[in-house]
Amino acid sequence: MTEPQHGPRVVPTHTVVVPDDVPMVSLLGPRDELLRTIERAFPQVDVHVRGNEFRLTGDTGEIALVERLVDELLAVAATGQPLNRDAVERSIGMLRTSTTERPADVLTMNIISSRGRTIRPKTLNQKHYVDAIDEHTIVFGLGPAGTGKTYLAMAKAVAALQAKQVNRIILTRPAVEAGERLGFLPGTLNDKIDPYLRPLYDALHDMVDPDSMAKLMAAGTIEVAPLAYMRGRTLNSAFIILDEAQNTSPEQMKMFLTRLGFGSKMVVTGDTTQVDLPGGTTSGLKVVQEILHDVDDIHFAHLTSDDVVRHRLISDIVDAYGRYDARRPGHERSRPARQGPGRRSAEGTSR
Repeated sequence: MTEPQHGPRVVPTHTVVVPDDVPMVSLLGPRDELLRTIERAFPQVDVHVRGNEFRLTGDTGEIALVERLVDELLAVAATGQPLNRDAVERSIGMLRTSTTERPADVLTMNIISSRGRTIRPKTLNQKHYVDAIDEHTIVFGLGPAGTGKTYLAMAKAVAALQAKQVNRIILTRPAVEAGERLGFLPGTLNDKIDPYLRPLYDALHDMVDPDSMAKLMAAGTIEVAPLAYMRGRTLNSAFIILDEAQNTSPEQMKMFLTRLGFGSKMVVTGDTTQVDLPGGTTSGLKVVQEILHDVDDIHFAHLTSDDVVRHRLISDIVDAYGRYDARRPGHERSRPARQGPGRRSAEGTSR
């Protein structure tokens, strides 16, 4: 009996045609940097570019993802926003993790623009966090360093002030030592406290013209103060941000939350793996999740190492510490060494 003869296996090939009015260099990048990024991310697809066409050969499912990626990058480029390696890598990550949300919607969502620089979310979780701030009165932003928790919240606060949705912005932090003692710092009480508030000032400088900021702070429209200064106040028509909330006690957290007044919005940010409270003191940020998780109009947004938007090594560092902690059963969870109170983040939403 003669065996049936089979011809060579046909490998699927698709062609994506880029509109003539789109410069190919905007999609390929200088020296084809963006094309190389796509090729590394999709090793099961051969990507060939000729003229204004992408010819894709390989795994059908991966080809479909590349086609969607090109569509998303075209949508981003159509807004006038330049593409870079970071945008391409983040778009690929979003396409692999979500079938319902478009990377272009995330990467083109503007919060505020200041001095030629636009602040926007860069990941799906960051967009969900920003959307939650719009939709809820109190939002908790929880996650590791560099995920944009405070920076995006401050951008939303400035946008709300500019839109006259609130009359003032209040930024606060607990003045808890991270390896130093306030008493050993030189100067008056305000001089001692200032280093702990410096990161908030730094972020504000990215969003508000320095001359305008001085006037707004002198008028009390923008207030930066230690958490202790909030006691006894009722904060109406204000956008209030509590940063480094993992360093509050349960009593301080309750005190802060009950400052909420009419027409106000609160955002509480922190990382429960970086607690600097004295031994034996429970973090108010840990307790509050158990107390308020089912209260209406309060939202807990969780950011992860995938949302780190500082140097790409930071995501790897956060994950490495997580694996190290997981190998140490029975030991207190270790945390990355922290910089001093005046630490400053990198560019973009990397706060």
